[in-house]
Amino acid sequence: MSETLPANSDNHLRVIEALYSGHHGWLYATLRKKLGNAMDAADLAQDTFTRILASQVTVIEQPRAYLTCVAKGILVNWYQRKALERAYLDALAHLPEPQVPSPESRFMVLETLHEIDAMLDALPPLVKRAFLLSQISGLKYDDIAEQLGVSLITVKRYMKQAFVQCLLLVE
Repeated sequence: MSETLPANSDNHLRVIEALYSGHHGWLYATLRKKLGNAMDAADLAQDTFTRILASQVTVIEQPRAYLTCVAKGILVNWYQRKALERAYLDALAHLPEPQVPSPESRFMVLETLHEIDAMLDALPPLVKRAFLLSQISGLKYDDIAEQLGVSLITVKRYMKQAFVQCLLLVE
């Protein structure tokens, strides 16, 4: 089945509506089976259709294959977000009671961690690795250059690129 989305916005919405009504149940069932959780499956199915609606895609040759592809990307992000949340909550569990942040602070920290994680994922692999070696492992730029097999000036360029992304995140 092929879905063609005309440039006309009303027609576009009608085709998306048809895609939704024709395939939402199938996508939801697929996600529910994979996740074992009806609420998360419903959220992710909705996110999938929201992303498709925002994409302004004009042709969908194989709707279920397309939905699967989009949903997989959303599912990967969801798993990464859950893993990050688990790691943060696990770290909090080891804090003495007076140092445990409030629920509001925890929410703000988690949102910031998600933004940083997304920013890091957007960096080229060597830039990301250089940044993490510097900021997490505490290596000096000379040591990073040696470990990555690049020049010192390249490491400085990588770090500048990463810091610019961090600054953009702050704005």
